[in-house]
Amino acid sequence: MTSQIPTPDRRPPRRSLLPLAAIGLIALGGAAAFAWAAGWMGSSGRLTSQGFVDTIEATGADHPGFRRAHSKGVCVSGNFQGTADGRALSSARAFSQPAVPVLGRMSIGGGDPHGADAAARVRSMALLIRTDDGQQWRMAMNSFPFFGAPTLEAFLEQTRAGIPDPATGKPDPAKMAAFLARYPQARRFQAWAKSAPLSDSWANTAYNGVHTFYFINAAGERQPVRWSMRPQAPFVEMDKAQREQASADYLAEELDRRLATGPLRWDMVVTLPDAGDALDDPSQPWPEARRQVTVGTLSLEQAQPQATGPCRDVNFDPLILPTGVAASDDPILAARSGVYAQSFFRREREIASGKAAGATSDEVSP
Repeated sequence: MTSQIPTPDRRPPRRSLLPLAAIGLIALGGAAAFAWAAGWMGSSGRLTSQGFVDTIEATGADHPGFRRAHSKGVCVSGNFQGTADGRALSSARAFSQPAVPVLGRMSIGGGDPHGADAAARVRSMALLIRTDDGQQWRMAMNSFPFFGAPTLEAFLEQTRAGIPDPATGKPDPAKMAAFLARYPQARRFQAWAKSAPLSDSWANTAYNGVHTFYFINAAGERQPVRWSMRPQAPFVEMDKAQREQASADYLAEELDRRLATGPLRWDMVVTLPDAGDALDDPSQPWPEARRQVTVGTLSLEQAQPQATGPCRDVNFDPLILPTGVAASDDPILAARSGVYAQSFFRREREIASGKAAGATSDEVSP
C-alpha cells in the first residue's frame, strides 16, 4: 500500500467455536455492518442504539478505537462513473458528474481487528461518494445476498445468542439453536453461509446493499431499487486448504498486489422489483429474474492501512444520501444510523482520549 489517499470530510453525519455459534457470529459480523451505525429502536421495548452496541461489545474482547464490528479493514480510493441508464433513474449528481472521487473501506466480518482475513465468511465494502455540488452518498455493502434476521428484535436476539457463557468462554449453542428454530430467515442465512463458495480476493467479490432504496429522477418519478457492486474480475474460489494456509493479512496483501498492476473495477447494478416483492424486509431476497440495470462503474486505484488512512474516522452511515436517492421504510435500515453513530462516537472518544494506540498505529495490521 503506497500512495496517500486524500483526506476526507470527517463530519459525523473469532473465529467460530461451535457450528451453531459460528453461524451466529457470521451473521453478527455481517449484520453489524447493518446495525453498526444506526441508533434506532422503538420505545416500547427500550431497544436503543446504546444497548445494541453494548450487546455487540459483549460478544468479544475490547479493542479500543476500532469499529465494534467489521473491525479489520483497509482504506481504498478511486472514482465512480455513472451511466445514461443511471441518469434516467435518478437525478443524483453521481450519475452525471464525470469521475466522482470515492473514498472507501474494504473489511471482513467480526469484531477482531487482528482476525485472519481468509477465515472470515463475510466481506464488505463501504463507500463515500462526494460530488462537486458538496453532496455525499455513503453506502455499506456485504458479500451476503440477504439479511439473516427479519426484525430489529430478532437481530438483537441473534446478537445476544453470540455472547460467551462465563462458564465456558464460548457462546451457548442452545441459545443459537433456539434462535434458528424460531426464524426461518436465519436458517436460510445459515444455509447460504454453509454452501456459498468463498472468493480468493476482495477484488472478485460482489457486495450487496440488501436494503431497498428509491431512485428519484428529474421528473420526480420514484423507482424502488436494491444495488450491488459486481466485480469485473472473474470469481475464483478459495478452498478450505488454501484458507488455512493463508497469512493473517491475506486479503490486504492480495489487494495490494492487484492494485500494483492497475485499477480494480465493479459495475454498480440495481435490481428493480415486481409488484409484491418485499420492500421493507432485507431478509427477503428478490428473485434473480427481476430486471437489472447497470448504473455506473466503480474504479479503485489505491489502498492504505486503516490505522493511518482517511477511512478510519469516517462513519459509513447508509442513510447519508444525495438528492435523487431516498431511503425506504425498512426499519433495519433506519436503525443503522443510530447504531453506527453510537459506535463512531465510542471509538472516536477512545482515540481522542489516547486509549486506542492500536487503532491509530500502523504497527497494527490493516
